[in-house]
Amino acid sequence: MKYYIIAGEASGDLHGSHLIKALFLQDGEADIRCWGGDLMKQAGGTLVKHYRDLAFMGFWEVLKNIRTIFRNLRFCKTDISYFQPDVIIYVDYPGFNLRIAKWAKAEGFKNHYYISPQVWAWKENRVKAMKRDLDALYVILPFEKPFFEEKHEFPVHFVGHPLLDVIPNYKGSATFFETHHLNPNVPLVGLLPGSRKQEIKKMLPIFLQVVSRFPEVQFVIAGAPGISPEWYLPFTENNNVTVVHNKTYDILHHTKAAIVTSGTATLETALFKVPQIVCYRAGRLNYLIAKRIITLKFISLVNLIMDDKVVEELIQERCCVGLITAELQRIMSEVGRQSLLSHYERLFQNLKKGNTENGVAFHTAKKIIRAVQ
Repeated sequence: MKYYIIAGEASGDLHGSHLIKALFLQDGEADIRCWGGDLMKQAGGTLVKHYRDLAFMGFWEVLKNIRTIFRNLRFCKTDISYFQPDVIIYVDYPGFNLRIAKWAKAEGFKNHYYISPQVWAWKENRVKAMKRDLDALYVILPFEKPFFEEKHEFPVHFVGHPLLDVIPNYKGSATFFETHHLNPNVPLVGLLPGSRKQEIKKMLPIFLQVVSRFPEVQFVIAGAPGISPEWYLPFTENNNVTVVHNKTYDILHHTKAAIVTSGTATLETALFKVPQIVCYRAGRLNYLIAKRIITLKFISLVNLIMDDKVVEELIQERCCVGLITAELQRIMSEVGRQSLLSHYERLFQNLKKGNTENGVAFHTAKKIIRAVQ
């Protein structure tokens, strides 16, 4: 069969790549065309557009790039019409994907959505369009199933979180410290400032101010995929910190603690059993708008899944050097560390409640193939 997969971010590229591999395993005649990144291309998909040309963050960034966004939408529709897939699979990235799904439904294409838009956080009115335009929705967070089925009468498939396919069995590089000129006898703290240039520019300078307060610790920055090493130089040339590119999981495998910008990275960090601080700071206009339309108690996936304050969230004015320093000292203590690890174990058990036989991606691919055949 012919599959057209659309992902627009680094996390979507990761999960999309595993889905591509699972589709090839179960469909020997699979022909896969995709929007995503290097991982999806390496998995065997024919890459049409890279996510680094698609990721615009914040209301102002979207407005500035509105012509590019509409041009991409037109091109995507043309490419789908040319390819004539048996099914279109959307991976998160709702602003773009839901527009394509509306058009595709009218054109008679089958629409399957893997990793639901976070409509429980904001833009809940999108559920009406999702019910109209989607043939199937695969959700990855335990609270999403009752949200859609009980609140909105929209049957969905809870398949478990795709990170469970990757992280529990991840083997870190045995030569990580040697390769990156780090001291294996000195505690390592990871800095994860995000995957987009806009958020890195906002968060990394704050993180770097903490470095000098911990002379007994070595810090390493997780360089984002799709961003060149040279781009980080202005931030790091006067700081005693190492940038390691495209090795976030190796970093998390070896770190004692991490300072993380909110997003999927908060859940990845928890599944690696790394104590963390979740930080976020947006432009004042973006923050004021977001505050009016997002009513969630928490911003990190860890706290949202647990419905409890498991990890500290430092947002806007609270995202400052003093509070980050104090919290880092706390979670690097044995008492603080053990407290977090006990919560992480309960988090892991909650995520495992989905049907993960042969892995989340394999299970999801199996459902898609059966539905489309």
